[in-house]
Amino acid sequence: MYELPLYQIDAFTSRLFGGNPAAVCPLKEWLPDNILQSIAAENNLSETAYFIPKGDDFELRWFTPMFEIDLCGHATLASAHVIFNHLNYKRDRIAFHSRQHGTLYVTRKDDWLTLDFPARPAEPCPLPAGALEALGGPVPTECGLARDFIFVYENEEIIRNMKPDFGKLKEVRQDGKHRWAIITAPGTDCDFVSRFFCAGDGIDEDPVTGSAHCTLVPYWAKRLGKTSFFARQISARGGELRCELKGDRVFIAGQAVTYMQGQIFVP
Repeated sequence: MYELPLYQIDAFTSRLFGGNPAAVCPLKEWLPDNILQSIAAENNLSETAYFIPKGDDFELRWFTPMFEIDLCGHATLASAHVIFNHLNYKRDRIAFHSRQHGTLYVTRKDDWLTLDFPARPAEPCPLPAGALEALGGPVPTECGLARDFIFVYENEEIIRNMKPDFGKLKEVRQDGKHRWAIITAPGTDCDFVSRFFCAGDGIDEDPVTGSAHCTLVPYWAKRLGKTSFFARQISARGGELRCELKGDRVFIAGQAVTYMQGQIFVP
């Protein structure tokens, strides 16, 4: 029986019950993947992050309730928050070694943590079959594809009022592969707003999605002709992000709050 520490962190927010909750489980060594996946399913949050020490750095992995994912912003932010605030880490920058995207850095300045992530610009694409019916809103003004679809709309009100059919959204595909969906528009009190629909990974809508901003920031940089942004993800919980594009990297800053700290027991 393993007795493991577990934290639940609200990321991309300065207040409890806002932002995106992530579970964070520090490990001394990797457990079997089926155990990691079972813990993530039991947590039933959009992401559970695991890390192990690697010298002064850490190896980091992320699991949805259904599978391991290649990149996750809010759970990386949550992991850094745990290391900085609960594990007595003295430096102001953490290096996380990921399996698919190399080394990801998180820097602390005051109570803001900044992720250094790869940019993932979208390429324009036709509106995929079934997307209009699944999203349930008007025809988007633009459509693109990176890891996820990005659908651009005229104003923030459209984004707030969108009520997707998640059953249909699971069937929207490109090249035979199911893709998640970012919807975005200019903001009324920020540079842009977004929501993120991830039907098919156990959670229909992700409250605040750092990795989506790897695609959003290059799009809005090109459209608005600038590189620094204040963004809001306007899910029911809501979140705030400060973003900057530097070459092929996106810097995504947010705050985080500890909700829960405890122990779990796994075979």
